[in-house]
Amino acid sequence: MSESGIEIENLRLSFSGTFNLSIPFLRLSPQAPTMILGPNGAGKSVFLRLLHGLLKADHGHIRYPEQYRDLSSQSMVFQRPVLLRRTALENIMFPLQARGMSKANALVQAKTWMARAELEKRFHSPARRLSGGEQQRLALARALALSPKVIILDEPCAHLDPNAAVKVETLIQTAIKEGVKVIMVTHNAAQAERLGEELILMRDGKIIAHHPKETFLTQTSNEDLTRFLAGHPLTGVL
Repeated sequence: MSESGIEIENLRLSFSGTFNLSIPFLRLSPQAPTMILGPNGAGKSVFLRLLHGLLKADHGHIRYPEQYRDLSSQSMVFQRPVLLRRTALENIMFPLQARGMSKANALVQAKTWMARAELEKRFHSPARRLSGGEQQRLALARALALSPKVIILDEPCAHLDPNAAVKVETLIQTAIKEGVKVIMVTHNAAQAERLGEELILMRDGKIIAHHPKETFLTQTSNEDLTRFLAGHPLTGVL
């Protein structure tokens, strides 16, 4: 067990011969925010689901440091928010109460996080009637209200306009400043540069680049990475 990072070893998963994910070895920083880039079909979302235990690998291991090992220390937010048929406020209160928090304390916590998400005027609005950007901020606020040590984000700004994306990024930056380990998929290299310190590029279910941000963005020896950063499509993508 590594206490210095999240270790992935000999991880493999295949789907009916149509997709193969294979990661011989990868060590993620225990604290620095990790951004995962890559074209459609690269396996980014599959990798996140394996990290969070939503999928089971055919082979291999994911080893978390002790402080992240309990599943209750992790939260995940999907590209399309999954919201309850309740008010926005109740969407945050429900999981808090499910973990044993009193209704009064859950209400205070929910209002606090909705305010941080700039949703204080939406307390009693049906969650599913919020705009796309508001729904994503609500889902993120709900995840952060649970005080996770690791938060896994699958393209949280996809389909959002620039203003809505900025507000989501602000919440993510809040989490980073408060010491939450962020692992996030994005198609946006500029966003990865703004939010990340450790950057990964995936292609065809494999890790083809993994560097600190400064090295990643100035890399010239990796042709695929150079092409990706220049905006050119990577060939051979599933």
